Amino acid sequence: MTTEVSANGSNNVSVNVSANGSTNMPADINVVVRNLKQAEAALASLLASPQVLAAVATAANLIADAFQQGGRVFSCGNGGSMCDAMHFAEELSGRYRQDRKALPAVSISDPSHISCVGNDYGYDFIFSRYLEAHARKGDVLLGISTSGKSANVIKAAEYAKQQGVHVVTLTGKADSTLGALATVDITTLGTSGFADRVQELHIKVIHILIELIERRFFPANYTN
Repeated sequence: MTTEVSANGSNNVSVNVSANGSTNMPADINVVVRNLKQAEAALASLLASPQVLAAVATAANLIADAFQQGGRVFSCGNGGSMCDAMHFAEELSGRYRQDRKALPAVSISDPSHISCVGNDYGYDFIFSRYLEAHARKGDVLLGISTSGKSANVIKAAEYAKQQGVHVVTLTGKADSTLGALATVDITTLGTSGFADRVQELHIKVIHILIELIERRFFPANYTN
């Protein structure tokens, strides 16, 4: 089958298919293009916000300062945001782009801890209870919530503040309950109104945080 695809800047894509049988490829490709354009618009919105860009840089320095002083960073979130929290931690404790010393990052994602605390205390306490056991003054919590109103992440941020743990939040709603608790709030507003667009911006921010932290401690890994 030979397929030719052309896009003219709009959401309409022309497709010429040479094959036996019918195909629904044109409709499918329009969905692909529409999604990519939504993602492009969301990223452009992020780039156009000096406040958000400054918050990302400030958050990276806050985490790097904690590392320099012997502290750790903890990350947490629900669903896709938990996946992002795990992604953030493993690329600091493991490896990002090049080899270097491991950095002390932990995602609160241990199933035995979550099921134990959820059963004994309630799901709202799964993250704060972990911080009670492990976090110390001067550490950093990265709390991720697209809505900014996840009760268990909010409780974790509240506990962290009480204990002198710095709070960085990744949210997708302006003036959120979670963001109000943050030392640094990074609010990425998805232009489509859907959580998936916000999560796509969150993973970009997470990768930038990791790079900025690495540049602080391992400048030889970067040539520019």
